[in-house]
Amino acid sequence: MSAQIIYGKPVAELITAETAHEVERLKKAGCQPHLSVILVGDNPASHTYVGRKQKACNEIGIESETILLPTDTPEAEVLTILNRLNRSNKVHGILVQLPLPDHISSDRIIEAIDPQKDVDGFHPVNRGKLLTGESGFVPCTPAGIQTLLVRSGINPEGKHVVIIGRSMIVGLPLAVILMQKKPGANATVTLCHTRTTDLKKHTLTADILVVAAGRPNTIHADMVPRGCTVIDVGTNRVDDPQAKKGYRLTGDVDFESVQEVAGAITPVPGGVGPMTIAMLLHNTVKAAQSLLE
Repeated sequence: MSAQIIYGKPVAELITAETAHEVERLKKAGCQPHLSVILVGDNPASHTYVGRKQKACNEIGIESETILLPTDTPEAEVLTILNRLNRSNKVHGILVQLPLPDHISSDRIIEAIDPQKDVDGFHPVNRGKLLTGESGFVPCTPAGIQTLLVRSGINPEGKHVVIIGRSMIVGLPLAVILMQKKPGANATVTLCHTRTTDLKKHTLTADILVVAAGRPNTIHADMVPRGCTVIDVGTNRVDDPQAKKGYRLTGDVDFESVQEVAGAITPVPGGVGPMTIAMLLHNTVKAAQSLLE
């Protein structure tokens, strides 16, 4: 019996509709939510992601701008632009698309963003608030994963969640989110990574398995307990001569084999991806709301 397929799009559409309603309320109160995105370089994937974010903003009435900069833009120039955006009363959310060119320090750039406009949730202030359980901006993908689970009827409370991947973008913040004493959390979390010995031993104990390894086919059916919920965060380009673009997108999980043993599983594409953008819109509106409180 194949697993339930958890599609992110229907849940993301519900979140986005709720956000659109709040956008209208803010506009009536005289506040036009605005997101500014800085994109340095010509990375095709980054341009695609930013295009999707801008399209999503436009569809629900969030004003957005994308500041395109050449690859050789000095770090000082990016910092100058950030300073201007920080000081602008018109701008509520700021996002710097990663990765940045090698000559620009991601840490310095992220730390230069006003924490109250840091809709990606990457600033050290917002990371600290997440650790202490205070209200702040939560990184979009981890927030999207939690929301997708809960709204799909899979409550992490009391469950053993095994996360593969310890990045500051997904794995680590997700672990913090799911172990908090809050609704939709209260899970027991095991965080695995590249130095974990006998990964299979850990994955076979999972009620919920989140895979954010960044490597195709990290997880196979023999590593997943029957009935487990599997959330595949990976997005990998795999060469495929038969595909129109010469490649296809695949996750970190061997979907075909794992769906035969899992209780539920997210596909790639179509799983976590739509939730990330939905939560970015949510964070942008949250930033605008703070001005009216």
